[in-house]
Amino acid sequence: MIKLLILGPTGSMGKLISSLAITDGEIEVVAACDLTQIGKELGSLITIDVPNKIMIKDVNNLQEVINKTKPEVVVDFTVAKATEKNCMVCAENGIRCVIGTTAMSKDFLDKFEELVGKNKAPAVISPNMATGVNILFKISGVLASYLKEWDIEIIEAHHHRKIDAPSGTALKIGEAISESIGINLDEIAKYGREKGPNKRLVGAKNEIGIHSIRGGDIVGDHTVLYAGPGERIELKHQAHSRECFANGAIKAIKFIVKQKGNRIYSMKDVLNL
Repeated sequence: MIKLLILGPTGSMGKLISSLAITDGEIEVVAACDLTQIGKELGSLITIDVPNKIMIKDVNNLQEVINKTKPEVVVDFTVAKATEKNCMVCAENGIRCVIGTTAMSKDFLDKFEELVGKNKAPAVISPNMATGVNILFKISGVLASYLKEWDIEIIEAHHHRKIDAPSGTALKIGEAISESIGINLDEIAKYGREKGPNKRLVGAKNEIGIHSIRGGDIVGDHTVLYAGPGERIELKHQAHSRECFANGAIKAIKFIVKQKGNRIYSMKDVLNL
């Protein structure tokens, strides 16, 4: 049994992952930590009877929880500020991390990677753990290699509660495309478009446009538009529910516990793409 610690079990993704993990015969949820609902039984939040009656603990006491429960893997789909603090603690304790949080800083990622190697605690980090999206990452790069002269735009849409823009998934798509055509994304990315000094909209030549839409309860839509003379191609992925992300997280948990390499993996590795 994989001994699992869940960070942020009261959030939308946390609840889904908790439900799947608790009912999975290969996983034992040994602890759950959050800033809210402290002292409540995890099962009461996800309407599932949890045999070992896991109570939500204060994440500020994370080290104490780790000492008592000794998890092998931690899963974190919270927010960047929390992940950057709590997953460092986990890595320092040699716990393998599965991280679906986006908008984390380069400084954190560099330090985290160093800890992963030092403490022999491999991790999976991905802005999107859905199988279809990770196939989209691969296909978007392959298609771009044949369409280097075409204009390429990425459009993403999410619910109005999402606090980072553009989405980590959109940036990952941009990276896949830019790597395929041999150019650094930072050199060609254009985030939205504004009127220029002459009050006229600028064009879109030699750049990848990345655009964000926020509204309602949209789970996650990503479209890659390739536009050439007289024709265009569109690749699109739509998440109908967050379950596709949670299923990916469970796959990542089962993958990372078996790895011997002391490095950071992606869902490309998990899904053998």
